[in-house]
Amino acid sequence: MAENNVTNTNTTNSIDNARKYGTKLWKKKVRKFFNNRLAVFGLLVVVIFLVLMIGAPIFTKWDPNAPNFKAKLVGPNAEHLLGTDSLGRDLFARILYGGRTSVLIAVVSSFIGSTIGTILGAIGGYFEGFIDKCLVRLQEIVSCFPQLILVLIVVAFIGPGTWNLILIFALTGWTGCFRLVRSEFIARKEETYVKVCEAFGMSNVKIMFSQILPSVLTTVIVQLTMNIPGYVMQEAGLSFLGFGVPMNTPTWGTMLNAAKASSILINNPHCWLVPGLAISLFVLAVNFFGDGLRDVMDPRQQ
Repeated sequence: MAENNVTNTNTTNSIDNARKYGTKLWKKKVRKFFNNRLAVFGLLVVVIFLVLMIGAPIFTKWDPNAPNFKAKLVGPNAEHLLGTDSLGRDLFARILYGGRTSVLIAVVSSFIGSTIGTILGAIGGYFEGFIDKCLVRLQEIVSCFPQLILVLIVVAFIGPGTWNLILIFALTGWTGCFRLVRSEFIARKEETYVKVCEAFGMSNVKIMFSQILPSVLTTVIVQLTMNIPGYVMQEAGLSFLGFGVPMNTPTWGTMLNAAKASSILINNPHCWLVPGLAISLFVLAVNFFGDGLRDVMDPRQQ
């Protein structure tokens, strides 16, 4: 009876120590993140963008798609904070509402692509052999396939659109996450706790997704965050060329498309400077935030 009490006491102490260590480690990571000034600046800018975009009806009274031919190409003033475009549409309203679509495309594409890459990487890294070889070859084919050609094919068959662009980005953007997760699974499947799970008869699926995957999620989260700026830039580039989102949908890319006339480029620089600065600032902020997150969460950076 005394031995049982001692055992229970030791177990309780071990659990308490583990919790204290976990709390201490978490606080250390948070402190390290906030000591990174660029990461904090990036987080602050991203939060400001998100608040403005989500609360767009509060911060502006203008309809982003409503033309006003009496106020075409007006410069920044008290009524139109960032001026108007060639159709008299308020640029501040279009930045906020357009940012919703641009960021939505980037975040959803990154999430779906990371999910696909994580699942395939876990399967390939854990089972290896023939399955792994097939998945690696598939990844190489997708990586080598020109994305612009795929965009043109999809647009030719089903037309441009927000969800079409998300589909293309997700189906072509999983390869980076696949490589990272696959390498992590190959390394971790040989660890002792995995062998113990196998010895107790735990299924392969349960070992992969309940035992190994949680220790890899930090890498996936960092990769997901780092993919977002790239998708914002790709959406802007494709929409600028007319292959992305339809022109009647406000995004930062379609704003650049609307300002590509040479007369506007020379005489009304605010029409392209405003969306260009929004894209640059948001991409830079997410990159700073992602770098800080990687320094804190990626065990390879410790």
